[in-house]
Amino acid sequence: MENSSWLELAHSAVDYGIIGILVLMSIVSLWLFIERIMAYGSVRIADYETKEELELDLGNNVSTIATIGSNAPYVGLLGTVLGIMITFYTLGDVGAVDPKKIMTGLALALKATAMGLVVAIPAIVFYNILLRKMERLLAQWDINAHQKRG
Repeated sequence: MENSSWLELAHSAVDYGIIGILVLMSIVSLWLFIERIMAYGSVRIADYETKEELELDLGNNVSTIATIGSNAPYVGLLGTVLGIMITFYTLGDVGAVDPKKIMTGLALALKATAMGLVVAIPAIVFYNILLRKMERLLAQWDINAHQKRG
């Protein structure tokens, strides 16, 4: 196999592998966000005897969204590092410097970092929205519990 086809194969593996993982993370994050929004809409605060029970039900899957949001940039960075390593390895192996191949390799590598950020930013926004909704529902539980006692 000649070097240029090896380079293309290696970049494709990084591209599809890392970008595929990031797309999966994005889909999971969006799916869990929608599920939590629907679940929060159907919560009946009066059904919970303790605040802890409510908190446990509200917290389902929220940490998964936070984990996706905090780790997506690292997955993208991994793709970038691998892409740059492949580019430099190929350049060192060939022994010739072709600016077009260098720029193409680096651009493909940086695409992974950008995709990591594209996944992370909405996931963190989703997490913050859910956290605020959780806080509001827990505050409503406190108000209802105080009114029952008073």
